[in-house]
Order: sequence, then structure tokens, then C-alpha cells
Amino acid sequence: MNATIRRAAGVILLVAPLLLWQGSAGAHDPTGGDAHTGPSPSAGLGALIFPTSAGNAKAQAAFERGALLLHLFEYDDAAAAFQQAQSLQPDYVMAVWGEAMTHNHPLWNQLDEKAGREALAKLGATSAERAVKATDPRERDYLAAVEILYSGDASKVERDARYAEAMQKLAARYPDDNQAQLFHALALEGRSEGVRNVPDYLRAAEIAKRVFDRNPKNPGAAHYWIHGMDDPEHASGALEAARALSKIAPDAGHAQHMTSHIFIALGLWDDLVKANEEASRVVYAHARAAGKPEVRCFHYNEWLEYGYFQQGRSDDALKLLLECKRSGDAALPKISDSKEAKKVAARFGWSLPMMRATAVIESRDWDGAAVRLAMPESADAQAQALNRFVVGYAAAQQGELAEAERSLKALDDQLGTTTRSVDDPQLFDYLHIMRDDLAGLIAARRGDMALAVELVRGAAMRMDGLAFDFGPPVAVKPPHELLGELLLADDKPAAAAEAFSGSLRLAPLRAQSLLGLARAQAAMGQSKEARATYTKLLEIWHAAERGQFGLDEARNYLAAERKG
Repeated sequence: MNATIRRAAGVILLVAPLLLWQGSAGAHDPTGGDAHTGPSPSAGLGALIFPTSAGNAKAQAAFERGALLLHLFEYDDAAAAFQQAQSLQPDYVMAVWGEAMTHNHPLWNQLDEKAGREALAKLGATSAERAVKATDPRERDYLAAVEILYSGDASKVERDARYAEAMQKLAARYPDDNQAQLFHALALEGRSEGVRNVPDYLRAAEIAKRVFDRNPKNPGAAHYWIHGMDDPEHASGALEAARALSKIAPDAGHAQHMTSHIFIALGLWDDLVKANEEASRVVYAHARAAGKPEVRCFHYNEWLEYGYFQQGRSDDALKLLLECKRSGDAALPKISDSKEAKKVAARFGWSLPMMRATAVIESRDWDGAAVRLAMPESADAQAQALNRFVVGYAAAQQGELAEAERSLKALDDQLGTTTRSVDDPQLFDYLHIMRDDLAGLIAARRGDMALAVELVRGAAMRMDGLAFDFGPPVAVKPPHELLGELLLADDKPAAAAEAFSGSLRLAPLRAQSLLGLARAQAAMGQSKEARATYTKLLEIWHAAERGQFGLDEARNYLAAERKG
């Protein structure tokens, strides 16, 4: 599972079970005939049309709620809704289909085959026995498609490809079935095993947008449209979906967060912060309602912390990090269910190191509270690498080169035992980038700038060769940005400006890269360009704290230019 997927997957651990909707589905015609007056709504989750052969209106209503939650990646809650539908109508084929679907998380490259097979077994021991229960041809097609995922035949990669092909055929056979179109779009996004395949993603976005035009209240339409275009090159094409999704499903934390996939790709930091503050608020409210502890870490807070730093709100970001540490340490002993405790501990063991690493790099406080924060034990390879990298990076920045070398040695040892894998195809490269960033900084501190530039330029080239990963920088310190800083220190502002521009192509309006670019432009005597870049920084830092690194520099440069 790649780093972005690992962060995203933890979202489901934050969400407390939502109350199952008991509303009437009386307006719904299960056969899909003319009596259906429009999309069936579910409070706070959006609305869709998903007719089934259910003869029980309450079972149909529970099924539709499950389908909405499934589109929103609220998998645990979706499973509960589908199970409720089954309890209301025995042998409810589509409710069993839905429960099986909750164990496939295609964008996170996760498939729980055992749980999926157990769900399907409710209809019969074999696929043939189960198919007999599906008397409606369309429902039989849905069931046959999900059977592929849990068949055990061939590899997961091959099954994902076969499933996508089956969903393409199903969508073509039922062109008016919006859910068939959307699950086809999701299958396209999932068949690349968590690594962005741009043609597939754009095709999925196009499909989802067509459904959005038909029913702008369907959360899956906006959701999959966003996922298909959440990279800097294409994100502007899904801004409409980002503006819509949070309003479609205000009771789903993931819907609130998903909008920020577009905001981060466009450098819209105020929007990103607002989205993840709201996502966290929704999640904490559900946790309190369920009597669960509020662990203030994980995916939404990782993004929120990063957003605070871009806004120049370092104190708020550090407060969030320390609250993650405090709440995680307090919550874990209170979780009585051993399976749940293990899951939360694993997530905490990833999330806290990620947030700590972000805090060290973004705050530039090389001997502050974040560096000294005690980390939990973690079996996660990237969490281990983050801890080694950030300790070594901070040490190198302070001139403590022996400590930095020890961290580099630990990264080298880890890299030596890491191989490329289908489960996490880009992990090896991210570890290599962190290793070369650290080695380059150490070389620079030892006075070998040529070696430093060579190492970090290699890291930047490696980054350019990877598929784009949405979210805060996976390697924590973007190599193009570090390359620019080294070149600027070596009195090569033109080359530095090129490196900073490369960083900004991958992370638009990232504050440290903008600051570096402004400095390079000023060093080259490009006062007009430097004024524009410093001005953009001050716009981003409109709510920055007084001591924000670079804030006085930007103000002083612009003031001097006005006087000149």
C-alpha cells in the first residue's frame, strides 16, 4: 500500500458508526418503473436512484443508505446499512452484493478477500448457488462482477482488471443506471493498484461528471470526479465537484475532506484548512455519539497540519501535533476490543511520525518540540524511514553531522532490505529520495556542494519519474525544493529558480518553494518577478503568525521596492 493510500486508509478508523436511517422508501418503485419520482435522499449523505427487486420498502431504504455510504468510502457504516437491509429481507441479493463491496477499497489498493467471501456466502456456498438467488438479470450482472474480486483466481492485479472489464460491460448494458456508471468509473481508478494512471483517471472523471450532470446530489459522482482529477495539471477541471461535495454529504467526514484533494492541488490553502477542520468536526461528533475516544491524528489532521503551515500558522500546527500525541497515548489503553486497538495503534504508529516529520520540515525548528517528541513503536516501513530521515535532517541543519550520519546509515540499511512490490510500488523510490535528500544535505554541510547537488538532483529526477501522489509531500522535504536551496546557497540563482519552479509544478503555491523562488528572482535582479512572488506569499500568509519564517523578509523587500 503506497504512502498516500496508507494515509487515506486510516480515515475509516476515525468514523464512528452513523445511526441507520429508518425513513420510508414509499416513493420508491423497486422495479425502477414510472412510479419513481426522483432520487431517494438520505439525510446528510446525498441522494441516488438505485432500484432493486426488494419487496420491502424499509429494506430498500437501508440498501440505498448503504449505497450512498459506499460511494462516500464510509465502509464500516455502509456494511452496517447493508446488513440491516438483509435483516429486513432474507436473501436480498443486492444487499449482500453491497456488503461484499465494502471489503474492496480500490483507491487504497486494499481487498479483504476473507471478509468478502464470508459476505457472499450468505447467499450460498458457491458462485453458482448464489447466482440462482439473483432472479433479476441486472442484479445477476452486479453479483457476477463482484464475484470476480473474491474468486481467488489469478492475482489481485488480474482480478481488478477483469472486474473493471465486467463493470464496463455492465455500464454499457444499462446506460441509464447511474450507479453502474459510477462503479465502472471507480473500477477504472482502482485497476492501477493505487498508482495514478492518468488516462484511466481522466476517463473515470468524465464518466462521473456525466452522472453529476444527471444527478448533482449523488455523492459518488462528485467524489469519483474529484479522484480522477486531483493532480495539479487537471485539478481545476474538478473544482465544481469540490465545491459541491461537502454540501451534498455534510454528515460524512470523508466528503468534507475529499474537497481538499482539489484545493491542495491548486494551492487553495484557506479552503483546504476549512475542509479538514470540518471533516475533523464531523468525525469527532460521531465518535462522541458512539462513546469512542477522539484520537486527533490520522488523515484529516495530517492534511490540516500541513495546511496550517502553508498559511503561516505554525503554532496552530504544532498544537495539533501535540494533541495527536496526547490523545493517541490516552486513547489506546481505553480501547477494550483487541482487534480495534491493534488497528488504531497501527494507524497511530504511522500518523504521529508523519505529522512530526511535517512539523520539523515546515517549521524549520531544528531543535524544537517536534524533533524531541517521543515516537511510538511502528512496524510501518515508511514511518520508520520518516523518523530516521527527520532526526538526521534536523541534526544536519544544526551541524551535528555524526548524528546525521547515523540516521543516514539507518536509512541505507533499510533501503538495502527494501524491494519493489505490487502492494507498495513506489515505497522504494520514496525511501531512496529521503536517503538522497539527507545525504545531499550532509554533503553540503561538509562543504562538498558538488556532491550535494548531484545527490539531490538525482532525488528530484527520481521524483519526476513517479506517478503523482495526491496530498502533502510523501517524501516530506520535496527534493526540487532542497535542490533550489542548495543552488541558491552556492550562488547559482538561475538554476535555483528552475528547481523551485519544478517544486511548484508538483506542489502549487507551496510556501517554502515560493519563498525560495522569490529569493532566487531577487538575486538575479528580477525585481518585477520577485515582487509578484513575495506578494503572492503575503496573500497566502494573510493570517500568519508574527514570527513566521520569511514573513518580515517579504514585507521588507516589498517596502524597499516601493521606496525605490
